[in-house]
Amino acid sequence: MKTHFIAVLSVSLALAVAAAQAQQPPQRVRGTISAADAGAITVKSNAGNVAVHLAEKTTIVFTQPTPLSDIKAGDFLGVTSVKREDGVLTAYEVRRFPKPLNPGHRPFDGKSDQTMTNATVGAIVQAANGRELTMTYEGGSQKIVVPENASISTLVPGNRSQLVTGAPVNLSAVPGDDGKLTAIRIQVSPPKK
Repeated sequence: MKTHFIAVLSVSLALAVAAAQAQQPPQRVRGTISAADAGAITVKSNAGNVAVHLAEKTTIVFTQPTPLSDIKAGDFLGVTSVKREDGVLTAYEVRRFPKPLNPGHRPFDGKSDQTMTNATVGAIVQAANGRELTMTYEGGSQKIVVPENASISTLVPGNRSQLVTGAPVNLSAVPGDDGKLTAIRIQVSPPKK
């Protein structure tokens, strides 16, 4: 009886550990690809080099450079901004999404002076220091200045050939049973010149 109890307890514990691992939230990795091959990439991030494996089901999206003039009212954007001392939000990255994704306005990367606004363009106005977007989402809106040097792109389907050394990436990955990270989704941009 004692042996049976220990076996049942061991199986239950193994199942609980497996369920906990399966429910781990994805980890975010941002940086620049420092090495790439057919099955993995190494990302140079603020935390150091991070090895990330590619799975058959890894989704890759590419940030296709787009002129600001292509952005129209009604488009859904993800805008990463810096909040200046005077409270004005100034975009440094604008991405047009094919469909709404996580609408709202929130701090970005845990920094009090950076924000992420995922919202619909309500209006575009020419301002003294660039164009000003009015972004609307359920429960609020934000005005964001887009200077000439902001990175502007449209997210399009990508492929593994775009995962090259020097390409900036923003990805989500989960650890496997061996502790190694496997990418779920990778957003890759053209290498900076």
